[in-house]
Amino acid sequence: MSTSSPEAVKKLLENMQTDLRSLSMECKKKFPPVKEAAESGIVKIKTIAARNSDILATLKENSSEVVQPFLMGCGTKEPKITQLCLAAIQRLMSHEVVSEAAAGNIINMLWQLMENGLEELKLLQTVLVLLTTNTVVHDQVLSKAIVLCFRLHFTKDNITNNTAAATVRQVVTVVFERMVAEDERFKGLSRPPPVQGNTNRRSVSTLRPSAKDAYMLFQDLCQLVNADAPYWLVGMTEMTRTFGLELLESVLNDFPRVFLQHQEFSFLLKERVCPLVIKLFSPNIKFRQGNSSAASPAPVEKPYFPICMRLLRVVSVLIKHFYSLLVTECEIFLSLLVKFLDGEKPQWLRAVAVESVHRLCVQPHLLRSFCLSYDMKQHSTKVFRDIVNALGSFIQSLFIVLNTGNPAEWSTQEGGGPGAGGQGGSLTTQAAFEYRGTWIPLMTVSVQGSAKATYLEMLDKVEPPSIPEGYAMSVAFSALLDLVRGITSMIERALAKEEEEAVHREANPDQNTQLEPGAHLVWEEMVSACWCGLLAALSLLLDASTDETATESILKAELTVAALCGRLGLVTPRDAFITAICKASLPPHYALTVLSSNTANLNKAYSIQGQSVQIISSSSESHQQVVAVGQPLSVQPQGTVVLTAKNIQCMRTLLNLAHCHGVVLGTSWQLVLATLQHLVWILGLKPGVGGALKPGRAVEGPSTVLTTAVMTDLPVISNILSRLFESSQYLDDVSLHHLINALCSLSLEAVEMAYGNNKEPSLFAVAKLLETGLVNMNRIEILWRPLTGHLLEVCQHPNARMREWGAEAVTSLIKAGLAYKHNPPLAQNQRLQLLLLNPLKELSNVLHADIRQKQLESVLQILQSQGDSLGPGWPLVLGVIGAIRNDQGESLIRTAFQCLQLVVTDFLPTMPCAGLQIVVDVAGSFGLQNQELNISLTSIGLLWNISDYFFQRGEAITQELEREEAALQKQAQEKGEPLNRPFHPAPPFDCLWLCLYAKLGQLCVDPRPAVRKSAGQTMFSTIAAHGTLLQQPTWHIVVWKVLFHLLDCVRKSSTTADKEKIESGGGNILIHHSRDTAEKQWAETWVLTLAGVARIFNTRRYLLQQLGDYFKAWEVLLDHIQSAALSKNSEVSLAALKSFQEILQIATPVKDSAMPTDALAAMGVPPVLIDPLSAPGPGRPLLRSDSMLERLTSYNGAELQAPPPGEESALEDAALWWSAWNTWYRTGTDSTRPPSGGTGTDRPSFVPSQPFLTALVQIFPALYQHIKTGFSMEDLRKLGVILHGAVSIPISSDASPFILPSYTEAVLTSLQEAVLTALDVLQKAICVGPENLQVMYPAIFEQLLLFVEFSCKPPQYGKMETKHVANAKYNQIQLFTPAEWVALNYVPFAERSLEVVVDLYHKTACHKAVINEKVLQNIIKTLRMPLGLKYGCPSESTWKLAVSSLLKVLSTGLPVARQHASSRKFDTMWPELANAFKDFLFTKSTPPDNVSIQEFQKNEAIDVEVVQLISTEILPFAIFIPKDFVGQIMAMLNKGSIHSQSSSFTEAEVDVRMREEFSKVCFETLLQFSFSNKVSTPQEGYISRMALSVLLKRSQDVLRRYVDDERLSGRCPLPRQQVTEIIFVLKAISTLMDSLKKTQPENVDGTTWAQVIALYPTLVECITCSSSEVSSALKEAMGPFKDFMQPPVSRVQNGES
Repeated sequence: MSTSSPEAVKKLLENMQTDLRSLSMECKKKFPPVKEAAESGIVKIKTIAARNSDILATLKENSSEVVQPFLMGCGTKEPKITQLCLAAIQRLMSHEVVSEAAAGNIINMLWQLMENGLEELKLLQTVLVLLTTNTVVHDQVLSKAIVLCFRLHFTKDNITNNTAAATVRQVVTVVFERMVAEDERFKGLSRPPPVQGNTNRRSVSTLRPSAKDAYMLFQDLCQLVNADAPYWLVGMTEMTRTFGLELLESVLNDFPRVFLQHQEFSFLLKERVCPLVIKLFSPNIKFRQGNSSAASPAPVEKPYFPICMRLLRVVSVLIKHFYSLLVTECEIFLSLLVKFLDGEKPQWLRAVAVESVHRLCVQPHLLRSFCLSYDMKQHSTKVFRDIVNALGSFIQSLFIVLNTGNPAEWSTQEGGGPGAGGQGGSLTTQAAFEYRGTWIPLMTVSVQGSAKATYLEMLDKVEPPSIPEGYAMSVAFSALLDLVRGITSMIERALAKEEEEAVHREANPDQNTQLEPGAHLVWEEMVSACWCGLLAALSLLLDASTDETATESILKAELTVAALCGRLGLVTPRDAFITAICKASLPPHYALTVLSSNTANLNKAYSIQGQSVQIISSSSESHQQVVAVGQPLSVQPQGTVVLTAKNIQCMRTLLNLAHCHGVVLGTSWQLVLATLQHLVWILGLKPGVGGALKPGRAVEGPSTVLTTAVMTDLPVISNILSRLFESSQYLDDVSLHHLINALCSLSLEAVEMAYGNNKEPSLFAVAKLLETGLVNMNRIEILWRPLTGHLLEVCQHPNARMREWGAEAVTSLIKAGLAYKHNPPLAQNQRLQLLLLNPLKELSNVLHADIRQKQLESVLQILQSQGDSLGPGWPLVLGVIGAIRNDQGESLIRTAFQCLQLVVTDFLPTMPCAGLQIVVDVAGSFGLQNQELNISLTSIGLLWNISDYFFQRGEAITQELEREEAALQKQAQEKGEPLNRPFHPAPPFDCLWLCLYAKLGQLCVDPRPAVRKSAGQTMFSTIAAHGTLLQQPTWHIVVWKVLFHLLDCVRKSSTTADKEKIESGGGNILIHHSRDTAEKQWAETWVLTLAGVARIFNTRRYLLQQLGDYFKAWEVLLDHIQSAALSKNSEVSLAALKSFQEILQIATPVKDSAMPTDALAAMGVPPVLIDPLSAPGPGRPLLRSDSMLERLTSYNGAELQAPPPGEESALEDAALWWSAWNTWYRTGTDSTRPPSGGTGTDRPSFVPSQPFLTALVQIFPALYQHIKTGFSMEDLRKLGVILHGAVSIPISSDASPFILPSYTEAVLTSLQEAVLTALDVLQKAICVGPENLQVMYPAIFEQLLLFVEFSCKPPQYGKMETKHVANAKYNQIQLFTPAEWVALNYVPFAERSLEVVVDLYHKTACHKAVINEKVLQNIIKTLRMPLGLKYGCPSESTWKLAVSSLLKVLSTGLPVARQHASSRKFDTMWPELANAFKDFLFTKSTPPDNVSIQEFQKNEAIDVEVVQLISTEILPFAIFIPKDFVGQIMAMLNKGSIHSQSSSFTEAEVDVRMREEFSKVCFETLLQFSFSNKVSTPQEGYISRMALSVLLKRSQDVLRRYVDDERLSGRCPLPRQQVTEIIFVLKAISTLMDSLKKTQPENVDGTTWAQVIALYPTLVECITCSSSEVSSALKEAMGPFKDFMQPPVSRVQNGES
């Protein structure tokens, strides 16, 4: 019945009246005012009822008056009255007839009652009714009502407390429900926009009334929890935090939308709630279990369980509902949560925290948000990762903490451990974890996927509860599993949806459905963030698990994560989880490299992740049931290993993974297969036919023990394994490749392992490769290469069993492949055929003879069965035949060579022509093998036969090759690549020849001399015999790629060949000394090769000249000749010069330098072809800037216009000759350059031989004929350097007897003759040449004069010490020691050169150049040396020849000099001449003691001859001659005329030795020129005066000295020669006096008279001399003075002469 129905209203009125009456009755006596009020109230009610239709509304309007009596009744504080009043008030309220004002009054009255402690429960009831029935109470009134409830909550009475608490909760809820209702009402209306950041806490103007109340209430709750004064709930006296937190939590949990929709409330959350929570958490953060507060000055507040637990509840709500608002704050909360899991926190705190974490773990979408908001942002805490890692660390710490002996806070309610719970305990095996002695039971804590908490719900507990032992572990374990399940199922669903959409998009490409961008990134980040922690925890749990179901859950978790990582393409985590499963499958501590290396990488990855997560190594020595014992495959654990049931369980998981998720395994196949291989080995499964594994016989694994449980499992496992590989045909190509790669690397490991020891190798991988290959034959192409590639490696294994399986697998696969009905068939799919045959070829690289034998057998089988259809396979088959190596032993090589001989004799015509080239190559390779010399030589014969076959079938081969070429060309063009073929531009048939030549070329540089010789002869013969078939451009390749290449190789080998002596040539063959080192043998090859190439250049000259770069080729050939000529081997160097001569004789067929065009035409060379590179035209630029053409034109001094073809060829020829000259010059320079450095103690490296130098110099005259037109001074200078160098080179003493003539005969060596001939040729050419050539005369003189000097000063060769022939005159040649070098006897050469000089000067004295270049002076200067040495010359003939030459030269030269006196060109010659005379006539050298008198007189006659030359050729012409010179001559004559000789002669000889004849002639000459009667010029008079004065001075000196000596000597007679001298002087004076008498007086000047008269006293002093001879001479001298006793008349007249 509703409160507003008429019956209800009527009832209400009745009840009210009854209540008022009762009140009136009660108060009648004690409280009259109340009674009155009650009675008036009755009246009032009646009135209202009578007058108004809407009674309730009117009641409400007047409610203040209606209520008044009751309020007064309550004021009496009488219990009975109060109860009555409160009941009446409640009734009014329930009918909603209380106005706002009345409500206020009621609340005030209730407040008074509360303060007086009356009717507390009734009060609460009244408040509740008031607030729940209507909404009139709000703002201050409402706050007062709420405060009232709060205050009642804190009374002493328990019942009141609890009721008040419930009331408060309800009131708070009511306040917020009102707000929700209000929002609903105003839903459609727009509300004013919220004011941002409003900090006015007392009134929030933007909120509607109910909302405002809710806001104020919530705000004050925060204040209260924070222990601050409330703003709105005025009158609060006390409050507890726990209660406040519970209220906050309930509001947040029940009314999340309020906070999300109203900004003011969100503001409260952010600004008040979160800081509050963080602040309250602080004691928990700071507290560490076991910390004594002594360390810190202020005692640390201990964590308080009730608050902490409530805080965590609040945090859970905040995170769950307001995560989006409080991103930053949540980051802090979550970090705190992670910290609470720390081992140092109290156990109850950790338990509560784990429960909170579990709550998060069952909300994958929330976790995804964490990942997005934190982990994927830069500079943000990696919250998600930390949560997972913290869980992991938590689980680890549970095992470790208990182990370290800390006082455990876990109470062991179920007893101490397994079996401690009485008799029955030991029988039930409780699920538990056990690790290193720590045993933790596992409880069922919650249903999968829901986080039901135990300790977070203990709101009534004040003290922390004790927590059962396995509880925290069990919660953490559930949390982990829920986390994995949630994340994987969420991502898997998304991926599945994505795939569906992709399919949908493909079906309807027009509908564009957008994927959420970055979804993959989030998933990848989630997995990346959590995998390390998960793996660490799960591995540890897996290791510790003793319960099959738990193990299964853990394995399932690991498998799902692995598969998920695979799908997301995260390789490292995928591999890590698979590694974990693999490790768990194997026995503990089992050394498996794949896994350990992987773990190393993982540990690296963990440390990268920031928080350190240890991977605890497995140590399952726990109570596991052992099910098998077997042999380990790895090397380390010796003896046997044990497999437990858990291992087998893991193995099954592994098989499951491989079978269901093979597609995403990728590179982890390796881990999986490696583990399976080891397990298979331990279980003793061995491969059978076709590669399937069967349980081995007991014999093979004697120590393998299997329990029946496993025995029944084995066939199943074996079957699953086979199915696993059969299902490989359903894998996609990429995954198949991963599988093959993994098998290959497994097999590689098995191979590695089989190296070290003689254990039986594991054939698991090889068998499975074969199995996989056979099932995938339909797509064999994609896996053929890696498959066979690996099996080929196995074939090379030293272990025979391994090798045998490898070869078996390869050959089986090849045969199966060739037999399989491919589509299209093999005949139409050449590529596949070649692919299948290829491994056969690869087997050639295997060194083991058994494998090669097998290979050759299969080649035989293939030839027999498929020989006709080999077609494109021929090259491969030939490749197999030709794959010979020197280390294979003779028998294999012989066998293969027989095959080749068969092919050459029978199969050449049937083979596609493309194979011919390979046949050539194969034959060549048999030539190059060094096991069997006869096979090498025979194969060179085969090459000759093949060349004959080419020659005979030339046309057919050419056509077929050209067809093929066209096809290839087309293919290449389509691909847009150039055609790739050896010697490409040449036509294909020519290429075949070129390949043949190239092979022979290789054989020409074989290490064995016999092969080289044979190949060289064959090669030059084939080129000679069949070269005509080649097209012209091919010759270009022959020259450059074959001949020159060969020359290069030979040159290189020869220069680096070994100089060690070879003892014998194998067997007992003796080796000739000229071939007893490798170097000498190579020298022979070099000689042959160079000669062969030179011959080809000679015989095919006109063909080669038509090639565009003949000049370049010529230069290269010359370069080779040059380097051979400079070789240190005399055989090579001499042969090189012979080749040089050979190519120079092919000069130009017509001797003239310019070849007329018709001569060319006569030889069949069309003129145009000579230089096709140049297009004639006016002013054509020169072709080669470095060529000689430029020099030629510059000599001709004319601009080069385009010459007619004939001239052009002449120019071309000239260029060739100049090139030859350059080569000759370089060769000469290098071979004659003296060695640098070294003092001569170390033997010089190499000195060229005389025959070589002779041959070199002999080339020049012939060469010169072709280059004379352009031969310049510079060239002449170069020539001179070389000739000089060549002549200077000494010869080794062991060769000297053959080259040096005996000393008695003065003969020139052939080299010296050649040198003079060369100069002679030049001189003759200059003679007949044009004027401009004659400038070269001086240079020739210079060169010859250098040679003349050799007579006295033999040339030095570098710093080498040589023994000179000159010294050998006395000590004969036998004294040479072998190491010495002998300089030649240069005297004959020098003398011959001198003769040539004299002769040439005679011809050329008047030439301008000869005059200008002071040749005469140079001749005199050169002759000064032998003239000065005179007796000191090495050979006596030298100075005699020098004197006669000087006389001859002067007789020709002086007239020329006089003629040119005015031009002063000879001025410098005169002093040189004077010195020459002086050095000769007064030589410092003494004649040897053994000179006979006759000899001496002959020599004196020569001196006299010289003085006579002076008197006839020089003095008569004094006017043309410089004064100084005449003076020097006079002084010389003077010195000669009065001589004082050395005192070494015996008395008898003195007359002769004094050169009296010579003195006399000098004196006469002096006198002759003293007074010539006819004074033609003052100059002559001057000479006379000078001569006279000199004479007189000399006489005076001699006389004085004589007088002094005589006086001193006393009785002793003076030396004979002094006496002779004085006599001579006296005679001279008398002669002078006679002359003076005869002379005209005016011809003699006064000073002369004075000097003559001054003699007289000296003469008088001589009278006392004792010698009679002197006396008689004195008389004669003094006699004539009488004529001068009176002065002549003329003096008186003139007073001057």
